[in-house]
Amino acid sequence: MRIKISHHTRYRFDSEVFLEPHYLRFHPKKTAYSQTESYDLVVSPKMAGDKELLDAENNRINFCWFEGLTNQLTIQLETIVAIKEYNPFNFIITPFEYNRIPFTYNNNDAMLLQASMAKQPLGEELMKYAQNILEDADHQSIPFLTNLTDQIHNDFDVVYREEGAPMPAEECFSGKSGSCRDLSWMQISVLRQLGVASRFVSGYYYFEMEEPSYELHAWLEVFLPGAGWVGLDPSHGILTGKTHIPVAASAFPENTMPVTGSIRGSAKMELETSLVIKTL
Repeated sequence: MRIKISHHTRYRFDSEVFLEPHYLRFHPKKTAYSQTESYDLVVSPKMAGDKELLDAENNRINFCWFEGLTNQLTIQLETIVAIKEYNPFNFIITPFEYNRIPFTYNNNDAMLLQASMAKQPLGEELMKYAQNILEDADHQSIPFLTNLTDQIHNDFDVVYREEGAPMPAEECFSGKSGSCRDLSWMQISVLRQLGVASRFVSGYYYFEMEEPSYELHAWLEVFLPGAGWVGLDPSHGILTGKTHIPVAASAFPENTMPVTGSIRGSAKMELETSLVIKTL
């Protein structure tokens, strides 16, 4: 299967501004089940310079800079991605001790995964929620991770929230609702408390629907020796597979934003976005 992603973003300013250098994260990552066939990125105003690079977490980024003043920034992406069948459970965990939680990463992995294991204080009720699921799974890694993902999907309402950083895990838990990024960040926070390296992922989620309406999606990945980074989507209660097209993954959610940059000026801004995904 091949899909075409048309993603348009426009920032309008009520007066002219100078655009500082921007980081653009729109290039789909290569996975075991997907590969980008074409990638056409058009930016207006015309860039004075553009460098494609890999950041510290191996995400592909367009770093661009500008000259002169403008009252808008328009980013148009047209990309085609080839997707094949994929079994998200096609892996084994090794060595054997990683099949039970808690476990301890070896020294080299622990050093590399340090940012994805950074903990923050969590309340007793949220950790009790996770501990109950862990005990029901007899501390087995895969049953626990799949059950936790499914339970969050069942117990929490998914709401649409266009902008803003993920809300604190405790706030999401107490309200029993959140956007895809809120639920993902809550699950990441819980798993890090249990010693499981977890990172935030931003990308596209595609499935055929009668009245297509797509938005950028967020989920998480956990690192399991022998399996590598395994995707979990609490918004849908599933392991990620061919329906998920990752663009950026990071220990820090802000490092997965599609556009990062600033302006020089005092203008007010309006944001317009549209996303169309279709099969070819």
